[in-house]
Amino acid sequence: MSSPRQFRQHRFAAPSGACEILLVRHGESAAFEPDGEPFPIVDGHADPPLRDPDGLEQAEQVAERLVSTGERIDAVYVTTLQRTAQTAAPFLARTGMTASVEPDLREVFLGDWEGGLLRQKIADGDPIAMRMYEEQRWDVIPNAEPSADFESRVRAGITRIAAAHPDQLVAAFVHGGVIGQVMNIAAGTSGFRFNGADNASIHHVVVDHDRWIIRCFNDTSHLSPTFSAASEPLT
Repeated sequence: MSSPRQFRQHRFAAPSGACEILLVRHGESAAFEPDGEPFPIVDGHADPPLRDPDGLEQAEQVAERLVSTGERIDAVYVTTLQRTAQTAAPFLARTGMTASVEPDLREVFLGDWEGGLLRQKIADGDPIAMRMYEEQRWDVIPNAEPSADFESRVRAGITRIAAAHPDQLVAAFVHGGVIGQVMNIAAGTSGFRFNGADNASIHHVVVDHDRWIIRCFNDTSHLSPTFSAASEPLT
């Protein structure tokens, strides 16, 4: 007699021709000091370096994680802003790879609050900052990038990467707002539902033409052994 049919559970496999992308948020950038030197500006965007030593150490931790997986990363992308290139640098040094620049994956433009001012406005409880969170829109900020424009360019940047790398795994070093937007596109959501990606966190999406699949969000196992973001208890 023939054996009964069995249907086992299998690990997910990317569809043929799809591109897998590891989105890596840059390490912690330099602190904003209202009375200090302003951040340099690149194409209208604040361009702070990684914080020394914290952000630089996070970049090393990212490199160790990506190398230790043992899987082949076929290409690396960064944005026009130096904090992404600095975060990618330790991985590139270990592998001998070079990075390509994808300008459309630069951070959302914050208008009148560019240059680090957003951090201060949030910390001070500015009414516009509170409204930004209530409406879950960056463009509540005066002269900030319209939400539709931000979504369109992020979609275009990811689509270009995916089209160039079918059946390959790519690491893209990007920004928190960009990661949130990619996840919104994949999940069919909007607003700030996927905001809060940690510095140096890793996120995994599979891009199969118009179908974007979320594999993981905010993996920080290379940074901390715990899931909770709560502070350690005082001793």
